[in-house]
Amino acid sequence: MARAMWTGAISFGMVSVPVKLYSALNRKSVRFHQLSGKTGVRIAQKRVDPQSGEEVPYEDIVKGFELSPERYVVIEPGELESLQPKKTKTIEIEDFVELSQIDPVYYDHPYYLAPGPGGAKPYRLLLEAMRETGKVGIARVVIRSKEQLVALRPMGDVMGMATMIFADEVLPPDRIDEVSEAGEVKTTKRELEIAIQLVDSLAEDFDPSRYSDTYRGEVLALIERKAQGEQIAVQPAAEEVAPATPDLMSALKASLEAVRAREGADAGKPKKKAAAKKPAATATPAKAPGKQPGSSRAPAKKSAAASRSSAKR
Repeated sequence: MARAMWTGAISFGMVSVPVKLYSALNRKSVRFHQLSGKTGVRIAQKRVDPQSGEEVPYEDIVKGFELSPERYVVIEPGELESLQPKKTKTIEIEDFVELSQIDPVYYDHPYYLAPGPGGAKPYRLLLEAMRETGKVGIARVVIRSKEQLVALRPMGDVMGMATMIFADEVLPPDRIDEVSEAGEVKTTKRELEIAIQLVDSLAEDFDPSRYSDTYRGEVLALIERKAQGEQIAVQPAAEEVAPATPDLMSALKASLEAVRAREGADAGKPKKKAAAKKPAATATPAKAPGKQPGSSRAPAKKSAAASRSSAKR
């Protein structure tokens, strides 16, 4: 059962909504430890003074802000603590804004907010009011001694909360030279029409279960094979050759024709199309790395079996 990482209340106007905070993420990254290549023992990280060569005890370490190379301003722990925001148990909503006005670049980490003791009715009321108006609550909250800007929004029957990036932390895209150069390029009406047709032909409803981290699956499969004693032959990486840039109009037309041809072929085979989509809806196979639906091993076995069957015929 999930455990709340923070408890408090949402405050808007004179209304207070008791809530509990839960993380909405379960990171699936593969983590490695550093080992000695000779002994296989895990490496110990030590804090060493490069001048004396001696290890520095943790209690003797202070924070320093670098002004220039080898020139620091030393900050004592008490000085930072005096500047920390006052710990509160309130998510203070400052504004309600349109969801479409928030660029996704400002979102950071997602959370869920559940109603706390006695908060079921005001929680439901706020959730439905935000859903009906299409508004997102912009608020501030102190979590782990750090003030966070957050966005509250309905996510089905649960209130979602995402920490946000402050405006001065987002780099403007106009500092990238290639973006400025691309803005000066002109396109023709016909090119735009075909590009729109191509986009529309590839349009689908978003289904997050269709996408998975294939690299993580391959790494987990490699780890399992090595754990079982299999010898891994490392293949030399093939040198990647940059594809030639085709004529833009020709590439657009060829892409559109390919999509239409595929749709025409699939239209006559509804059963095959449904069967092909079924594995994509499977949950992320983190627990069984040797049987990844997106790995290359299963198709290889199927192909071999098909070859033996055709040979017998």
